Amino acid sequence: MTSRSLFCSLVLLFSMLMAGCSQQEAPKAAPAPAAKRELSLETVAAQGKGFTVGAMMSSNTVYVFFDAQCPHCGHLWEASLPLQKKLKFVWIPVGWINASSTAQGAALLTATNPGALMSEHEASLLAKKGGISAPSSIPAEIEQAIKSNTQLLNSFGAEAVPFIVARNAKTGQTVSRDGAMSTPALAEFLGVEAP
Repeated sequence: MTSRSLFCSLVLLFSMLMAGCSQQEAPKAAPAPAAKRELSLETVAAQGKGFTVGAMMSSNTVYVFFDAQCPHCGHLWEASLPLQKKLKFVWIPVGWINASSTAQGAALLTATNPGALMSEHEASLLAKKGGISAPSSIPAEIEQAIKSNTQLLNSFGAEAVPFIVARNAKTGQTVSRDGAMSTPALAEFLGVEAP
């Protein structure tokens, strides 16, 4: 293999890793919105139901819509770990990929220590072992919360997960983006110093 073809292969692999998971099928319970809703931190904070990890007293909150079956979301989880000392992250589960998405998202939402369970889940998912076991019976209010999260994400016109919504700490501007990033790229996107 020539160095040029090796380089092209590495670039292709990197771009695949930094992509996101797109919705496999339209949610059965949620028709597509007539018009795209304006993205706002206030709307996400008021309507998204997720679990919080990181610097709980941080005034800067990063919202991440994720599907528990999305490996790109797992890569973003890992990239966010060093930044959790500086920022508060709210991980908002959606049900885009398959039935396990909702069940695993529900298990994470109801966990005593969702951060530890998320780390366990993402390690299993990235090792191609399917993630954590989740009960088949989901409390109705938790299932509805995940459906509502999915509808909220769809209303913004998002095309892939992970989908990040935050306020850049340097500029004060609301920023959004889909797909995974490395820790330095995520830090730059959020306007904080990389660890």
